[in-house]
Amino acid sequence: MDSLFIALCLAISLLTFLAIGLWVGFSLILIALIALFLNGNQAVGLIFSTTAWGHLTSWSLTALPLFIWMGELLYRAHIGKDLFDGLSPWLKRLPGGLLHINVFGSGIFAAVSGSSAATAATMGRMTLPELKKRGYSERLSIGSLAGSATLGLLIPPSIILIVYGVASDVSIAQLFLAGVIPGLVLMLLFSLYIIASHLHKPRAKTADISSLKKRHTVKKLLPITLLMCLVIGSIYSGLATPSESAALGVLGALLICKFKGLLTLNLVSDSLIACVKTTTMILFILLGASFLTMAMGFLQIPASLAIWVGELALSPATLLIALTAVFIILGLFLDGISIVILTCSILMPLIHQAGFDPIWFGIYLVVVVEMSQITPPVGFNLFVLKGITDRPLLEIAYAAMPFFIILLLSLVIFYHFPEVVLYLTR
Repeated sequence: MDSLFIALCLAISLLTFLAIGLWVGFSLILIALIALFLNGNQAVGLIFSTTAWGHLTSWSLTALPLFIWMGELLYRAHIGKDLFDGLSPWLKRLPGGLLHINVFGSGIFAAVSGSSAATAATMGRMTLPELKKRGYSERLSIGSLAGSATLGLLIPPSIILIVYGVASDVSIAQLFLAGVIPGLVLMLLFSLYIIASHLHKPRAKTADISSLKKRHTVKKLLPITLLMCLVIGSIYSGLATPSESAALGVLGALLICKFKGLLTLNLVSDSLIACVKTTTMILFILLGASFLTMAMGFLQIPASLAIWVGELALSPATLLIALTAVFIILGLFLDGISIVILTCSILMPLIHQAGFDPIWFGIYLVVVVEMSQITPPVGFNLFVLKGITDRPLLEIAYAAMPFFIILLLSLVIFYHFPEVVLYLTR
C-alpha cells in the first residue's frame, strides 16, 4: 500500500508539472529524481547514464528517424495533391462522394508517413478547400479528416508502433504486420459511416471524367503505391527488417522528389531539420520515461500495482474497459507517444497476467491513443485542423465525435475477433 500511495503522489506531481507547461521529458526526469530521492538512492548519475545508453542506443530505434524523414520528404513532394487528383475520379460516385478521399487518401498517406499530424496537415490543405467549393458538409468534411488522419498512428510504418515495440520489447516487424488489417477495417468503418450519412441526401455536383482522364490519374497514384508496396512488402516478405525498409523508404521518397523535379538542397535540408526536431522530441520523452521506469522499479511500484490489480480479480474484458477509460483520460492531457512510453513498463506485467498477446495489446493501445488525437484539450489533429480551417476547437471536436465512437466500436470488434489483428503475424 505504501508503494501505491507513493505512486499516487508521483502521478499527481507529474500532472502538476504538465499543467504548468513543463516539457514532458523534463517532467518525467524530475519525477524520477523525486522517486530515487524517496528511495534513498545515491547513484542517480550512474542510473541516469546507464538508462540513457541502454534505451537510446537500441538498433530498433534507427527506423524511427528514417521513417520520419521519409514522411517529411513526401510532405514536401506534395503527395497529398497527387492523392486527391488520383482518387477523386474513382470515389466521386459513392454516396458521400469525394468525402471518401479523406479516408482512403489518409490511409495511403499514413502508409508512407507514419504520422497522424502530418497526415491531417497534408490531406487537410488539399481536400478541405476542394470539398467546401463543391458544397460538401463542412462538419463532415472536417470530422472525416480528423478521424481518418488517426490512421497515421496505426497503419505501418507507424512511428508509435516503433516506440511501443522498443518500450515493451516486442517485435516491430510483427507489430507492423498486425497493424495492416485493423487499419483497413477502420478505413472501411469510416467509409460506411460516410455512406450511411448520405443515403438519403442529394449527391454533390461533380463533373464527369472520361476514361482517358481516369487512366491519367492512375499515374498520379503510381509512385506512392509503389513506395507503399516497397516499404510494407519488404517487411512482410522477410526481405528487410523495419530499419532496412525505412532506408528503402527514404531512397524511394528521394526518387519521387527527383522524378517530380523537386529534389533540391533546400528541400533535403528542410526535411532533415524537421526530422531531427521530431526525432529529438520523441527520444527525449523516451529517455525521461525510461529513467522514470527505472526509478519506479527501485520503489517496487509496478510489482505492487500488478499485485493490487490481481487481487481485484478483474476479468480480461473488465480490465480492458478500465484501461480504455484511463487511456482516454490520459489522452486529454498527453500526446500519444508520451502515453505509450509512460504506461508500457507498468502495464506489461498486467497484460501478461491477464493473458493478452502483447502484439494484440499494442494494436489495442494504438487505437485507444488514436482517440486522444481527436479529443480536446490537446488532441493534435484538432490543433492541426484548427490552423487549417480557423474553426473553434470544440466545433472540430464535435465534428470528429462520430469517428471517436467508431474507434471505440473497433475495439469491441478487435476484442471479440482477435484474429483480425493477429492473422498476418501467424
